[in-house]
Amino acid sequence: MIQFRSRQRGTSWRARHLAVLTSATIVATVAVLPIAIAAATASSYPYAAHGGIGEAYVSGADPGTTVIFTNAAHQVVASAPSDALGSFIARNLTPGTGYQSHATVAGSSRTSSLTVLAPTSAVSSSLYTSQHLKVGLNYLIMRDGVSLAATLRLPPGKTLAQGPFPTLIEYSGYNVAGPASLIDSLTGKPVSNPALLPSTSTIVGSFLAPELGFAVVSLQMRGTACSGGAFDLFGLDSDYDGYDAVEIVAHQSFVLHHKVGLVGISYSGISQFEVAGTRPPDLAAIAPMSPTDDLYSTGYPGGIYNNGFAASWIADRENDALPASMGGQPWAQAEIATGDTTCFNNQALHLQSQSLNSLLGPGLERTPSLYDQRSPAVWASHINVPVFLVGSLQDEQTGPQWVNLIAALAKDKSVFATIDNGLHIDSMGPATITRWLEFLEIYVAGRTTHSSAVKGAYGALKLLHPAILHSSTGTTEMALPALRFTSSATLAAVKTAFVKSDPRVRVLYNNGAGPLGPGTLQPMGEQDFTSWPPAPGTLTRLYLAGGGALGAKGSAGTVSFLPNPANRPLVDLPTGNPWNAQPPYVWTPVTGTDGIGFLAAPFAQQTTIVGPASLDLYVKSTALDTDLQVTLSEVRPDGHEVFVATGVQRASFHTYASTSTVLHPVAQYLTSQQHNLPSAQYTLVRIAIDPIAHVFAAGTQLRIVVSAPGGDRAAWTYATFATNGTVSDTVSLGGVFASSLVFNVVANPTVLAEAACGALRGEPCRSYAAAGNGG
Repeated sequence: MIQFRSRQRGTSWRARHLAVLTSATIVATVAVLPIAIAAATASSYPYAAHGGIGEAYVSGADPGTTVIFTNAAHQVVASAPSDALGSFIARNLTPGTGYQSHATVAGSSRTSSLTVLAPTSAVSSSLYTSQHLKVGLNYLIMRDGVSLAATLRLPPGKTLAQGPFPTLIEYSGYNVAGPASLIDSLTGKPVSNPALLPSTSTIVGSFLAPELGFAVVSLQMRGTACSGGAFDLFGLDSDYDGYDAVEIVAHQSFVLHHKVGLVGISYSGISQFEVAGTRPPDLAAIAPMSPTDDLYSTGYPGGIYNNGFAASWIADRENDALPASMGGQPWAQAEIATGDTTCFNNQALHLQSQSLNSLLGPGLERTPSLYDQRSPAVWASHINVPVFLVGSLQDEQTGPQWVNLIAALAKDKSVFATIDNGLHIDSMGPATITRWLEFLEIYVAGRTTHSSAVKGAYGALKLLHPAILHSSTGTTEMALPALRFTSSATLAAVKTAFVKSDPRVRVLYNNGAGPLGPGTLQPMGEQDFTSWPPAPGTLTRLYLAGGGALGAKGSAGTVSFLPNPANRPLVDLPTGNPWNAQPPYVWTPVTGTDGIGFLAAPFAQQTTIVGPASLDLYVKSTALDTDLQVTLSEVRPDGHEVFVATGVQRASFHTYASTSTVLHPVAQYLTSQQHNLPSAQYTLVRIAIDPIAHVFAAGTQLRIVVSAPGGDRAAWTYATFATNGTVSDTVSLGGVFASSLVFNVVANPTVLAEAACGALRGEPCRSYAAAGNGG
């Protein structure tokens, strides 16, 4: 706990902060750029007061100082004591002029005027033209006066004088701006201060892209590590920080064409949608890997709190946002110890982080005003630059629902998406990484694949990529596909060929089933589509019937089960690395009264299902509400069963948005739209099944199992209802209330050999065991 002994102005902030920091001698001085920002105007006001996007803040006050903000009508809009580091942020303010901050100092009332910004507020061009980056750690000043840590990394052995370079930004709240060289670390060279290394989760920008000849600016999100401001997960300030950073970087003399691209996987894949959605004029293209479509869909799948991966991820982000003196990212403390006063002073607002429990904590609805501004899918509808998007359908972290981003990008004509079966890391797989390089060379660097620079980059990729994936997955890598279009001499010709050859949606099948061994990142087939869901396709509806049958016709009757989550395992991978070739899955069958299963007739020929799917259940329960899980799988003639997809749904969320389709129900996750189940009648509950891209071999059977949630995922767990075996759910099978499964069948790709049991990445295999109803 921090102890505050002095309350004298001028020394209290530094004394308070240093008292809890490891001993460091702060000797460096940092120049402040003379840039016009929304700043305090009254010289008598003793604290720093500024306006941001929809907010205002004070820093440098004594702890417990009452800070009051008033609007132009002199109405109090926020009032609170400053925190332990002397700061306070007032949020959700209406943009405009005439705001004032008020504080009492030595018995005298002081005021300062400020402006609360809107996203559309004019920004002085000097913000973008007067800041100059050097190699290594920099601090970029944003429109509200907050400075962000930004490390410039050049290709190995290069200097700024050898530019200009094609330039990329990786924007993350992970440790992205740690200024030490990840290249040196991973290639066995000595690193003088390993505490300053960036996280390997930023390997795309910190290692791979510089090795391929790109300059990279590793941009640290506000409120984390050495960046100033307060953390607000994908809040508007962070979104428009990305806009400002793109424009600042694009105006640097070392940037080729004065255009930049965005790259990264996971966190730094998600951030690309928000930034691109703000439409910075000098953004050339984005290349997100393994994103999500919405914070709510990952945090609350089917309206059920994800108390596994999502909860632990949020807890880690909260720790990352702490001041260096209280935890935070270790590299910030190490950087302060080197004498970096800017990093030191940038900790001042870190205790004012937006509560992440208000975004991804237990018991929340999807409030549009809170989630839409943070939603990749919402921002995607505003993107107007080329997009290279890659992800997997069994992503154990962000989830498979990222595929919804393809439809959200409908207005953008230059979208190139690749879908495979696999895990979070598989978006960097060999089947896509060459095309990723081609995309960046064409749309960011403006270079032809015929050029010696691009051929050199490809040579480096061939050398480095296998080692990167082996360190993460332990697998042997297939040979990288060759560079394409090398006979085209002009950029226009290469771009035309790329667009012609690369579909809007590319689906890779049977990833893991190749000759290099089970679980190796090696897809065995692919298919191109012009849209998602794929069209043309054949909507196929199978009805749940008695005896566990699944077919073209239903049958009268009902079937019941006891949805007891205590009888289900939390996950299907209790230990081990899901990225390995052969993770030790424990995918447990649903037997007895714990669930109900339905098995279709064997496919007469190879059948390919691609797209979203929906299980439309007519259900009633002895409880007012019930949580449901559907598991879709492939049952083989040899008695093995292969996981394909899953979906969960809290039954009380059975009101659907107008954007719902036959294949894709979109539940409205608002308490005003949440309704208990009537005990005496059936309610239609549509369970959205995660997107499918699976080839069913001739003779195999499609199966669905309905149970309590649990046991289908490697890292997601659910805060589901404890039923203690006393709740019974009943499903209607026919008549007016005919429950059914609907999915999309497409034309077959080349006939594919059936993968060995356990070979497909992200798709565990087990021995088939019938459910209690026979299916």
